[in-house]
Amino acid sequence: MSNINIIEVKNLVKKYGSYTAVDHISFSVKKGEVFGILGPNGAGKSTTLEMMETLRPIDDGTVIMDGIDVAKHPRKIQKIIGVQLQSASFLEKLTLEDQLKLFAGINGTEVDVDKLLEEFDLTAKRKDYAENLSGGQRQRFSIATALVHKPKVLFLDEPTTGLDPQARRNLWDLIQRIKKQGITVILTTHYMDEAELLCDRVAMMDKGKILTINTPKGLIKELLGRGFKKEQVVEQADLEDVFIDLTGKGLRED
Repeated sequence: MSNINIIEVKNLVKKYGSYTAVDHISFSVKKGEVFGILGPNGAGKSTTLEMMETLRPIDDGTVIMDGIDVAKHPRKIQKIIGVQLQSASFLEKLTLEDQLKLFAGINGTEVDVDKLLEEFDLTAKRKDYAENLSGGQRQRFSIATALVHKPKVLFLDEPTTGLDPQARRNLWDLIQRIKKQGITVILTTHYMDEAELLCDRVAMMDKGKILTINTPKGLIKELLGRGFKKEQVVEQADLEDVFIDLTGKGLRED
């Protein structure tokens, strides 16, 4: 992870009539960082991502990404970001390899389909249609499509929701490999264990505002410093460990 900021968000605002969904938030993201935006439903997380992704107009404030103003140059931004597709965005009756080639053509780039499918454990599914994939396979393929044009920043909005423990842990490994390639990752999730494992820093968000930003360990230390205490029960394993031990770490997707 670099000390150079690749993203600068300043006083970002989004309103719907009298309702303020995102209320003058500011934060920065370092190049090569996994940055988490956490909060309850309705906190403004997805709206924030959509403005950064050029999918929703910015009402006020600025987002500068790799030196480019998102509001002023959306086409330039679209060339340097990858956005995890939702399942509904997949094309029917096109195989995985054909869809990857199509996305590469749309982005004006070339893609090594064999290498990309291998990286995402989808080689055996190259001739399949997206609708025939398991939940974990669909999530991996959605991320693969977002990486076709080798983006500098990857946006992942709750990528492991609905996945079984094996698929979830496999996706964690995948995100860590993506980070090692120097790609900056912006992540939202409702799983605090996931954020603690994957994120270099997290922003806690609620009611359209950012409450605090720190490393996961830093946030826990701050909480303890405020006098927080809970009953300490040290378990050497949990139920998910039992599940993985009994059923194996391998993916069950066929």
